Amino acid sequence: MDIALSVVIPTLDAAGTLDRLLEELAHARAEGLALEVVVADGGSADGTVFCAHRHGARVIAGPSGRGTQLAAGADAARGAWLFFLHADTRPGLGWTEAARRFMAAPENTEHAAAFRFALDDPTPQARRIEALVAWRCRVFGLAYGDQGLLISRARYRALGGYAPVPVMEDVDLVRRIGRAHLILLDVPAVTSAARYRRDGWILRPLRNLLCLALYFLGVPPRALARLYGMARR
Repeated sequence: MDIALSVVIPTLDAAGTLDRLLEELAHARAEGLALEVVVADGGSADGTVFCAHRHGARVIAGPSGRGTQLAAGADAARGAWLFFLHADTRPGLGWTEAARRFMAAPENTEHAAAFRFALDDPTPQARRIEALVAWRCRVFGLAYGDQGLLISRARYRALGGYAPVPVMEDVDLVRRIGRAHLILLDVPAVTSAARYRRDGWILRPLRNLLCLALYFLGVPPRALARLYGMARR
């Protein structure tokens, strides 16, 4: 069977969340979606690589840095379509049918799709974050990497792919895709809320907003990475 879709997942010590994502992708394969999984690992010291191999994923090892890893994974992928996912995000109910419909439409070879942001937390704080992200996508057309990105290989290459930058690699590519060519699918991409619980439901969004504003003002991504205060995973 020809590979229709390559799922590219950048990882760094992601064993805690990767297993559930790969189980979801295995279900999609069992339902008849012709896909491969490419895990672009940046030097994990936990069980990430073992987990990936156990689920039959291809592992590409290289330097850490999400932009660099995403680019390497895309280069290694063999599908006509690419689906970029974070290791702590899993596509929700109905995603395979939505992906099939999107890939089947000839005009979508010139478009890309992102999913609806959702958090795996029942609290009102999580719902407020989801509403804020929905507003950002609706008004500015800015979908982040934790919403997934589905794009044809040809279009991805024509746009120049992911830049090898430590932060804002998702915003950089989405801006090149353009708001008019980004379609938001009403299917959730469910992301772990662990970082919001750790960093604060208010502080983390404010920090992200500050980084975004500085990026648009021309601050280099490597300087933003220091402000972000962590290595991107």
